[in-house]
Amino acid sequence: MTEIPATEEEAAAVAAAIERGRLLFAKECEFVMGVAKEAQLPAAELPEIAFAGRSNVGKSSLLNALTNRNSLARTSNTPGRTREVNFFRLGGRLMLVDLPGYGYAKAGKEEIARWNKLIEDYLRGRSNLRRVCLLIDARRGIGEPDRKVMEMLDKAAVVYQIILTKVDKEKVGALAKIQEKAALEVSRHGAAYPNIMATSSAKKTGLAEVRAACAALAESNAVDSGPSETPKETSPETIPKTPLADPS
Repeated sequence: MTEIPATEEEAAAVAAAIERGRLLFAKECEFVMGVAKEAQLPAAELPEIAFAGRSNVGKSSLLNALTNRNSLARTSNTPGRTREVNFFRLGGRLMLVDLPGYGYAKAGKEEIARWNKLIEDYLRGRSNLRRVCLLIDARRGIGEPDRKVMEMLDKAAVVYQIILTKVDKEKVGALAKIQEKAALEVSRHGAAYPNIMATSSAKKTGLAEVRAACAALAESNAVDSGPSETPKETSPETIPKTPLADPS
């Protein structure tokens, strides 16, 4: 069930946040460039929100669903196809960054090392990076490859937020347990944002909340400083948590 705001004022704030997200993601979203080396990274012109996750976690599907486009980010049944850092400009206000998927078992060691270096090069010193959305397959929960990325983000002091994908594939009871377990693990990481979102690209679950959070970060004037200093635009009173509604 959807959480009901305690007051009319809170309800109005939530509705306004959702609307700002809808308006932002209704704007034109264009592919800017794909980057394979640090030297190719574009100048920091807009706030950036990066999307990371294991290969085949549904990252491209989520980006396409958020922007209401079928082919903004390339989807594939073959994991590991995204091998560049891809930049998409949204409405002239925000840059969405699609990071290469990690954890693809069939990739060679050299290829994995190259992907890791590319991601680390991007994260290092990117002052306009507002947050990394770390996508986790709801059917798997947080795995060892995800923990390695979380540790890397902690060390780099890059704020990240867990977004569960494919929640329509799990029953409500199982999903609640996965989210509870993930929340416990997230609480042990200093750079992790505490609010875990649950999404389904197929059922459109949680998309409005993700859009609202992105819009709030686009409006903030300073780089996200972490969960201990929550920007007013992303406080629990103004950004609704994703309800664990029955995926069916």
